[in-house]
This record gives sequence, structure tokens and C-alpha cells, in this order.
Amino acid sequence: MDRTKILSVGIDVGTTTTQVVFARLTLENTSGYFAVPHVSIVEKEIIYKSGIYFTPLLNAVLLDGEGIRKIVATEYGRAHFAPSDVGTGAVIVTGEAARKENAAVLLKSLSGFAGEFVVSTAGPDLESVLAGKGSGAQRASEDRGITVINLDIGGGTTNAVFFDSGETAAKGCLDIGGRQIRVDDAGAITYISESAKKVAAAEGIPLAAGGPASVPEIQRLCARMARLFEEWLGLSPPTPLLEAVRTNESTPLLLPRKARAVCFSGGVADCILNSYDNPFCYGDIGPLLGKAIRESRLTKEFETIRASETIRATVVGAGSFSTSVSGSTISADAQLLPLKNVPVLKLQPEEQARCYWGDEAFLYEKTRWFLEQSGNEVFLLAMRGEPNPAYETLLRLAECISGALPKALPASSPLLLALESDTAKALGQLIGRILPNRPVVCIDSVRVEQGDYIDLGRPLMGGVVIPVVVKTIALG
Repeated sequence: MDRTKILSVGIDVGTTTTQVVFARLTLENTSGYFAVPHVSIVEKEIIYKSGIYFTPLLNAVLLDGEGIRKIVATEYGRAHFAPSDVGTGAVIVTGEAARKENAAVLLKSLSGFAGEFVVSTAGPDLESVLAGKGSGAQRASEDRGITVINLDIGGGTTNAVFFDSGETAAKGCLDIGGRQIRVDDAGAITYISESAKKVAAAEGIPLAAGGPASVPEIQRLCARMARLFEEWLGLSPPTPLLEAVRTNESTPLLLPRKARAVCFSGGVADCILNSYDNPFCYGDIGPLLGKAIRESRLTKEFETIRASETIRATVVGAGSFSTSVSGSTISADAQLLPLKNVPVLKLQPEEQARCYWGDEAFLYEKTRWFLEQSGNEVFLLAMRGEPNPAYETLLRLAECISGALPKALPASSPLLLALESDTAKALGQLIGRILPNRPVVCIDSVRVEQGDYIDLGRPLMGGVVIPVVVKTIALG
């Protein structure tokens, strides 16, 4: 059986910490010699973990891009890898750090370290899923066939993902974390986040920057944060405060049913497991928040699954789980690849049906509108596709796409298509016959949603598959 190994990197710039991991991904063709190739990632091995650094800041608003760049460069050297060695992976700016004014500049400066194929950033929903996979919660849910919710509690935010027998069923994010209030060595409060101010006001706690960090008052605040988690996970009715601390651009956490187990990751997870003589030993409220969670209903009404990674969960997820592979029946002009940060236009089932019936005018207007709204000259058209369509049906779809997209796109732009069904090769070849001078990439077995962005890597294993990263970009 054919096997290919690629090096993946994960670089996580979070509210509190910055980390780097390298992983080795093994791709294997698991079908027989006389069958259609079926390639999947069969092994993920973490081969290097960096130290854990406090994220360098110029001030409360600005990330120190040069300081972060030096950290990443140092860790590449220690791991004995060069950017050219990297085939895939993710640079992600997470939590409150993603809202810093220069996050986009930082991503641009770091992208060279990650090789030519890399995610730009993770929005809160993607971060939730990566953390849940990196912590081992997804594996536990899949292996045991149970519902598991992972709470990745970092410095500025808490990301939640609900797995049902390994499948992602819900996700969300709250502005609750261990660095929401910071305390100096003299015991004075140096920083209070807007979210922490809302919680303090709801509890009638008079906190102010420059004032003393009262342990009893902050214990009350952390207890309320823990109760917000209880509301979030359906253990008590939601209050207006819960919506007030929900992270912008995150999906509301709509649980299909109660979770059987909970898994804690992120830096605060270690504070749940341990007790501290000095509650402000890390210069924040992490130990007190961990204690409040440990004493809450979360640990009493759910089975607790021990995370395989806590503070490293997101970066391990970024390095090991951000990449998937396309289906093995694809049609692609290899000279176009790699492509990064391509916006996705996802057709809904009723819209897809109009295209299968040849409604070229509709698809043209939809495409023209999307390009105007996104300000791009290239995009990926995605749809579910139909399983085992008749030749005439697929030809009608190819003619509709070939007639509509070239009218809306610049002459130099390729046609990029993704289907969930296994028909990409046939569709791509039909379009190629109709438009012999227009480059086409048509992939299958990839699930994307409206608002996603996608990276397409260079073809692997003799052009059989393309490595793919689907992500949400959120630069607030």
C-alpha cells in the first residue's frame, strides 16, 4: 500500500501563551491494487513540542510581532526544521489575542515560518474543535460511543465543543478565562477585561484597576463564572449574563442533548486539578477559577475525562488535526496549487438543485453577488452534490457552471469547486472539455460551510489527493 509522510506545524498565539508543535502525518492508500484509490491520514505523531512562552505584548492592545517571530524562529531551530520542510499546518491567533489591532500583520510575518501551506487564523468555532481533538475528548467520545463536551479554558476565552460518538454536534465560545483579571506582585489589580467587569457588576463586586485584589471578592466572581458554565452546559436555566459574555462571532452552544462526560483543557485545566497556596501565583485569577470549577456542578454531574493535553490542546490540534485530504477521484490543474485563504460560496440544497437543472442565470447572479460582497477575484464553489448522478444530469451541471462562472470571474481566475459526493473527477473533466483554456480544480469528500476559507496544498501520492485545511478567519 502506498504511503506518504508530510510534516505539519502548529503555531498557537493565544491570549496568554505562545507555542509551537511539529507533527508527522502519514497518508496511506488503503484500497487494493485494482480498486479506486482511497487515501486517508492513518497516523498522527507529535515529534516536537516547544516550550510554553508568555505571549509578548507591546501594550494591552498590541501584540509584539517581532517578539513572537523570534520565539517561532528559535523553536524551528531547536526542532532542526526549515520552513521548506513543512507541508501543512496552522498558524492560529486565538482568544483575545485574535482581536489585537495588529493580528493580521502578525499572521503575515509568521506565515513564512510555516511553509507555503498554512491556515491564517482560527475563529472561535474552529479553535473549539481543534482544542477538543487535541485534548483527546473527540477520541474518547468516538472510542466509547458517548457524548463528551470539551471546555478549553484559556486566558481570555473558553471554547466548548460537543462530540457525539466522535462527531462534532455543537460548539461555542465565552469570554471567560484565567487572565480576565491580572494581579501584580504587590497584590494590586492591573487589568480587568470587559467581560470580567460585566460579571463583577452582576455580582455587585466593586473591582477596579489599581485597587487591591481581594481574595473573597474574586472567589465570588469566579464562582459566578463557574455558574455561567453550568448554564452554558444546560445544568441550570440561562441568564442574560450568559449571552452578554458570549464571544463575538462564535456560534451559540446549542446542545442536542445532555453530555455524559466533560473534559477540561487549556491553561486553567491544570488549575482545576491542583491546589495553590498563593491564589495569584500566576499573576491572574486562574487558580481561583480552577478551584471554583472543581467545586461546581460540572465535576459532580458529569463524568470527568482526563485530558491527554491541557495547555497544549489547541496547538496539538492545530498541528495534528487541522489537515484533511480530498477524495481520491479529483480533477486538478496542479500548476495552480498551493492556494491559500480562498473564500467559500456554499450552495444550499435548493440552490444546488437549480444548478443541476441548468439555471445558469441564477448561478451567475449568485456568483457576481458573492464576489462583490467578498471583494475577491477567486472563490471556491461548494455543494453537497448528488450521489451517482446520471451522465446527463452531471453534464447539465457542468454546462451551468461553465456558462455562469466565467462571466462573473476575471479571465485569469481559475474555477475552484468542492463537492461532498464522489463525483469531482467526472465533473472537472466535463468542465475542462467545455472550457479547455480555463484552469479547473474540482475536489470531493470535503465538507465546508458558507463563511469558511480553504487552503489547498500541492497534490500528493502521484496527484491522487490534495491536502486540505478548512477554517474560519476571524480578525476582529
